[in-house]
Amino acid sequence: MRRYKLALVGATGVVGEITRKVLEEYNLPIEEYTFFASCKSAGKIIMFNNKEYEVQELKVDSFNDGFDYVIFLAGNNVSEKYIPIAVEHGCICIDNSSYYRMEKGIPLVVPEVNMEDSFLNEGIIANPDCAAIQTAVVISPLDKEYRIKRAVISTYQAVSGAGMRGIQDLQSGIESYIYGNKYEINKFPYEIFNNCIPKIGDFEDDRYTLEEHNLIDETRKILKKSSLPITATTVRVPLFNSYCESINLEFEKDYEINNIIEILNEAPGVVVKDDISNNLYPMPIDTNNQDKVFVGRIRRDYSVKSGINLWVVADNTRKGVGSNSVQILRGLIEKKNKIR
Repeated sequence: MRRYKLALVGATGVVGEITRKVLEEYNLPIEEYTFFASCKSAGKIIMFNNKEYEVQELKVDSFNDGFDYVIFLAGNNVSEKYIPIAVEHGCICIDNSSYYRMEKGIPLVVPEVNMEDSFLNEGIIANPDCAAIQTAVVISPLDKEYRIKRAVISTYQAVSGAGMRGIQDLQSGIESYIYGNKYEINKFPYEIFNNCIPKIGDFEDDRYTLEEHNLIDETRKILKKSSLPITATTVRVPLFNSYCESINLEFEKDYEINNIIEILNEAPGVVVKDDISNNLYPMPIDTNNQDKVFVGRIRRDYSVKSGINLWVVADNTRKGVGSNSVQILRGLIEKKNKIR
């Protein structure tokens, strides 16, 4: 079995740390790891697989060593500048920024839904938005059976989705509440502690936010349904980790609740937690450090002929970034080794 060379760009941030943890757990046939970050983190020593690694500064010549795969975790500006260089040097890049997601010809991949798309890459595979990933994992198998006619999605997104500054805003708010000290907001337009902010990303001309457009557009692309009617509202909530979603679907044909549950129970990457007699339903405390997407509160929407309500929860930093990227990498390696 061939072994490969992997680089991580943005290896020291929140999602970089989680991605390293996932890589350790998955134990892929990687013979050489290299970790890149900005000049601020260059020289830092990190532990990986019980071995010390020195973080390298990302430069234009960083990909001269001939990596097979590169996972990018460092944002749009870094992806825009360095991914073309990496591809030119023969690397296959899995990008977690939003820069390439809606680019025509670049696969936007959720392994449980459309892993086959990743095999058609020309050097770049885009990792979707966290919210779009957990949405697609749950609604894709239902769409195959009943054909979704319309979707209404409301998200309740943890501060970890906004990076370290978002986490710090919530931590500072909690400390201020306990100790009475004042603090400066670093990330959000308002205090996030004891509050919900119905705005993620900038407002667009149509009064939707950028995050809402991303969720709509990316879900359509993953499902290959460019004209699927979807509307969305995205809300930042005072939760450290995991995203919650209320999803309302209208199908083209009628269904039985038991069939819905059966389909979801058999769907890859899905855990059904739905036992109303025992107050069992998905919550963020169930999903932290999990690769699965949890679904519950499954019930008929009586306001339309064939509607259903779902409550969907997943770890946004793990499944939403680290695990999804590593699962894509695993699929690419498995196919390449099988072909060989």
